[in-house]
Amino acid sequence: MKILAIADEESAYLWDHFEKEKLEGIDLIISCGDLDPRYLSFLATFTSAPVLYVHGNHDEKYSEIPPEGCICIDDTVYVHDGIRILGLGGSMRYRGGEHQYTEWDMKRRVGKLAFKLFRHRGFDILVTHAPAYELNDARDLPHQGFKVFLKLLEKYKPRFFLHGHVHLSYGRNHKRYDKYQETHVINAYERCVFEYEDENLREHLR
Repeated sequence: MKILAIADEESAYLWDHFEKEKLEGIDLIISCGDLDPRYLSFLATFTSAPVLYVHGNHDEKYSEIPPEGCICIDDTVYVHDGIRILGLGGSMRYRGGEHQYTEWDMKRRVGKLAFKLFRHRGFDILVTHAPAYELNDARDLPHQGFKVFLKLLEKYKPRFFLHGHVHLSYGRNHKRYDKYQETHVINAYERCVFEYEDENLREHLR
């Protein structure tokens, strides 16, 4: 399964210089947040692949301009061709506004998913906006990750963890690819295409 992961910055390659062929072979599009809802609607128009998304901390406008033809997976487990995908959008709370949470808030969200996780026997891909604590995050509060995400990775051992929020343009400390125990960690900033079954992912994402 070929997946296009996107986050934080609209890709000029896809939006400004779009050719339908660029989405050929893509089986699933996953947004990790902080993208113009019209951009997601645009992509959904030119593909038969599902376009999934979680909210970023700057996505208040989604309530007024929802991404048409797209599926919000916040606080649920979405299954596509047998692949179980868990969505938990938002960032650490650093000011007032939607889609911001304290560590305790995020733990409560995860707690409410206990039955869904039990029924689906876990998940294969974790999709968030913020990174996990001390795993490709930053030490300032707005860009700090959540500790509970590490607990999810340790307990369910998903194949992938996709996030955004920390832009690769911020500096060399923020990587496209990382690994935590058995989980491949991908920063979806702008755009990234990968194969779900790829055993040599590290080399292909450098």
